[in-house]
Amino acid sequence: MKNTHKLAIAGAAMALSMASTTVFAAARDYISIVGSSTVYPFSTVVAERFGKSTGNPTPKVESTGTGGGMKLFCSGVGSENPDITNASRQMKKSEFEMCQENGVKDIIEVQVGFDGIVVANSKESPLMKLTRKDLYLALAAKVPGADGKLIDNPYKTWKEVNPTLPATKIEVLGPPPTSGTRDAFAELAMEGGAKKFADLAALRGSTDEAEIKSLMAKLGIPAGAFNAKGKKVFQAVAQAIREDGPYIEAGENDNLIIQKLEANHDAMGIFGFSFLDQNSDKVQGSIIEGIAPEFDTIADKSYSVSRPLFFYVKKAHIGVIPGIDGFLAEFTSEKAWGGDGYLAEKGMIPMPAALRTEVGANVLNQKPMTADGLH
Repeated sequence: MKNTHKLAIAGAAMALSMASTTVFAAARDYISIVGSSTVYPFSTVVAERFGKSTGNPTPKVESTGTGGGMKLFCSGVGSENPDITNASRQMKKSEFEMCQENGVKDIIEVQVGFDGIVVANSKESPLMKLTRKDLYLALAAKVPGADGKLIDNPYKTWKEVNPTLPATKIEVLGPPPTSGTRDAFAELAMEGGAKKFADLAALRGSTDEAEIKSLMAKLGIPAGAFNAKGKKVFQAVAQAIREDGPYIEAGENDNLIIQKLEANHDAMGIFGFSFLDQNSDKVQGSIIEGIAPEFDTIADKSYSVSRPLFFYVKKAHIGVIPGIDGFLAEFTSEKAWGGDGYLAEKGMIPMPAALRTEVGANVLNQKPMTADGLH
C-alpha cells in the first residue's frame, strides 16, 4: 500500500514536471539574451549567424548593461526570464547568491575573449597621452590634497591634473553604475591611479587594525568608514566617481557616446575597444602609460586597462528553450571566437588556444560554475 502511494505521488510529480516543461517550451521559441553593451555586438553577430545557418529563430539580444542583465537573469527560471546574460566582468558573488535564492541554481560561465577599455576623443582633437593617475585625479570624487588628506576633487581642466596635458575642461562621457565597463574601469583605471599615492597604496595592502585606523586618520577618512580590511576602504575611495559635472553618465549605448564625441571635440568618452575599432575613422583611443589600445597590446596585456568578457547560461533552459545548445556551439567554435574568427574581425580579442579549449569543454559538458573565486 505504501509503495503504491509512493508511486502515485512520484507519478503525479512527474506529470506536473512534464506539464510545466511543456508550458515553458511553448511559451517562447527563441533565445532571450540580455546584458552588457560591450558584449552586445559580439552576441548579436553570433545570433545572426546562428539564425541563418540553422533556420532557428534569431535570438533576441538586448543591451541592458551588465548589472541590469544580472538582475533580469537572476530573477528566476522559466520562459518569462532570459536564458543568457552577457557580462563585461565576472559575475559578482552577491549576484550568484541572488540567482541561487531565486531558483537559478545551475549556471554555466562562459569566458569568450578579452576587451580593452578605451578613453577616446574625436580624431579632430589632439591625441591624449594619459596615465591611470591622471584618470584618477580627473574623475575621482575625493583626491589627496596638499597635506595628503582627501578633499573634494577640485580639478576642472586636464592641465590642472597634469601640466603636460591641454588646458581643456575635463568632460568625460561614460557608462552608468549598472555597467560592467564602469565596474572594470573603476577597478583597472581608478584603482590603478589611486595606488600611485603612498598612503592609499598602504591602506589597500593593510590588514592590521591599528595601521588601517592610522592611515585613515592621515587621509582624513571618517572613523565610521572603518573596515577590518584596508582594501575595502581603499576601494570605496578609489572607485567613487565624482558627481559634480566633469563625469557625465551617458547610458548603455556606446554608439551614442561616439556621436557625442563627434559633436564635441573637447569631450572624452569611455567604452570598449570594439567600438573604437569599428569607428576608427571618427575617434582615437588615448595612449595610457605609453601604450596605445590596440589588438595586440590588449591580447598580451601590456595595455593596462583591459578585462575578460563573459556570458552566463541557465542550464535549466537548455533543451527546453530550443536552440540554446546550438547557439553555444556557434559562439565557442573556432570560426567564431578563434584567432582568425569573425568575432576578432569585430574587435574582440581572442583568448589563448588552451583557454578556449578549456572553456569549450566546460560548455560542452554543461559544467555549472561555483562561487569559488567570486568577489
